[in-house]
Amino acid sequence: MALSRVGLSTLLGFSLIVCQSLCVAARIQAQSPTPPVAPQKPHSITLHGERLEDPYFWLRGKTNPAVIRYLKAENRHTEAVMRPTKALQRTLFKEIKSHIKETDLSVPTLDNGYFYYTRSKKGKQYPFHCRRQGSMESKEEIILDLNELAKGEKFMDVGDMNVSDDSRWLAYTSDVTGFREYTLHFKDLQTGRTLPLRIPHVGDVEWASDNRTYFYTIEDAAKRTYRLYRSSLDAKTKPVLVYEEKDERFSIGIHRTRSREFLILEIESHTTTECHFLRASTPKDEWTLVAARKADHEYSLDHHGDWFYILSNRDGRNFSLLKTPVARPAPKHWTSVIPHRKEVLLQSAAFFRDFYVIGEVENALTQLRIVDLHSNNSHRIAFPETAFLAYVLSNPEFNTEVLRYSYESFTTPQSVYQYHRKEKRSELLKQTEIPGGFQAHQYVVERLQATAPDGQEVPISLVRRKDVPRNGSAPLLLAGYGAYGVASWPHFSAARLSLLDRGAIFALAHIRGGSDLGTPWHDDGRMLKKRNTFTDFIACADHLVQKRYTSRDKLAIQGGSAGGLLIGAVLNLRPDVCGTAILDVPFVDVINTMMDETLPLTIGEFEEWGNPKDKEEYRYIRSYCPYTNLKAGRYPAMLINTSLNDSQVMYWEPAKYTARLRTLKQDDRPLLFKINMAAGHGGASGRYDSLKEAAFDYAFLLSRWGITK
Repeated sequence: MALSRVGLSTLLGFSLIVCQSLCVAARIQAQSPTPPVAPQKPHSITLHGERLEDPYFWLRGKTNPAVIRYLKAENRHTEAVMRPTKALQRTLFKEIKSHIKETDLSVPTLDNGYFYYTRSKKGKQYPFHCRRQGSMESKEEIILDLNELAKGEKFMDVGDMNVSDDSRWLAYTSDVTGFREYTLHFKDLQTGRTLPLRIPHVGDVEWASDNRTYFYTIEDAAKRTYRLYRSSLDAKTKPVLVYEEKDERFSIGIHRTRSREFLILEIESHTTTECHFLRASTPKDEWTLVAARKADHEYSLDHHGDWFYILSNRDGRNFSLLKTPVARPAPKHWTSVIPHRKEVLLQSAAFFRDFYVIGEVENALTQLRIVDLHSNNSHRIAFPETAFLAYVLSNPEFNTEVLRYSYESFTTPQSVYQYHRKEKRSELLKQTEIPGGFQAHQYVVERLQATAPDGQEVPISLVRRKDVPRNGSAPLLLAGYGAYGVASWPHFSAARLSLLDRGAIFALAHIRGGSDLGTPWHDDGRMLKKRNTFTDFIACADHLVQKRYTSRDKLAIQGGSAGGLLIGAVLNLRPDVCGTAILDVPFVDVINTMMDETLPLTIGEFEEWGNPKDKEEYRYIRSYCPYTNLKAGRYPAMLINTSLNDSQVMYWEPAKYTARLRTLKQDDRPLLFKINMAAGHGGASGRYDSLKEAAFDYAFLLSRWGITK
């Protein structure tokens, strides 16, 4: 759930809730055509001597017609409140769309004699995946048309896509629900025929080098990938179970090394890894263990020649690079290549014939280091801005002297570069075109530092138009995430221009819980240190107000999934921190979700949040759980977004949170709950539908700031 969650609560008491509901009923009814949810008979448990009652537990009944009626009523209420912004929504949608080149082509990638690329077409919701053999002048083959796949469906997403080594067979997974229920399909690229074979609940798929054998992982009822199968396109072949992971904290994955010589079975929890390998040319052989799982040891590997190269945290939390002979993979044979560095996170390593590239993170910035395999000389690629995001793209060709990478920032659209390592020169292949008059020089990017209560300096990345004054009058949107070691990077957003060009500022808080400043930054924002995430964010908000980038009423805050937990916890700690808040698919019911081991992700995430069955961990989660800690008082204007088929944060978390907050809110600011009835964790799948969702959110924000055009 590297973005998610669900939950329960310790209420003030069921009778008190009923009383509050009656006391505020007239006020709520006046502002809303949707009455508050009448508390049902509460679901109760006793944990560590404390009675927990959840009067909105009934909202978990996804197949209950009363629940669906309630959710649709909430949508009608939101629609009614937002009706005065309809014209603004239409304006924003057209404006955002005007900044997107609707018919476009990605930079082609050469792989095994074919140039692969993705293209979009004006009026089409989904992309076309294509290739041309030999050169871009040859005839186009459409290997997968998502618009065709989406016919008759309300949702469409393609997960894994893999072409066999002989370039004939395409294995791909698709989901039509939004619940991330992927089905495996096979397409013959010579004939264009899709085989009748369908395999449901698939995670990853990978080919062996014989072009017939494939491996795939299967999910259990809790959406944990736990079984690895081997099978073949030969009709008489029955799948063979290769591996089954019994420990529910661990999930499995399968991939090929960049050299294409080995298959890697990776078994991992949030804190521990175990890898096995197999030659891709001998798919029926036994798998070989690299290093047995050991608590808190995480590692990954790539292959080059006679060596495996290993990213491992055994020497320090920010990882080091080691190597070991393929013939002797055990840890006792590992030797150091790049030692652990306290201030630099070693995030990734990709090997080519004569060099390799290391992805590093330092001071909330990504860096790419090129290392010559023969001389061991290294250098970083130089980047021009103070806040940016750079990462290695798909580079399927192993025998090459150039590296394909992506670069972007708040003011630089995604740019694909080819780096000539011997010349130390970056060649721009394509920068995403932003129609509609965008000019980067009109904006300025800044890097600030806020001081957390414990003295820790927390970076903030910020973008604004140069003509926006710093006198406290500008509206500002502050976003954050802070979980799972997922860093928050300053990426470009064409849609965001609609806020910036109306005088708003956008800021990104690099708070603890992410890995923006390395793995220790994550460690300081998880488990029994989770509250640092929230106080870091509050410190960033206060700093922006104190430095007069904005005012308290014009400050808006936003977070999604685990970032929604962030916003919910922040509002409980400091409901006066801002004037407006948006919570997207928010993980706000931490206790209830983490007690329900039947839900997707729960058991594995005991290592991120804690297990409520442990008394100390329960007490700590209890202290910040947003749903549990709601109380009577004034809250900012709030928009809460979710989707009915979300498999990572179940829809009922934000539904319950909204229902309970309606009984406690003592102000006339709007509380809106919007649920997409045909999508999942990421919202609408079609690109135009997604733009409409962005336009809706921005209309809510702008209307709260008094901006109506």
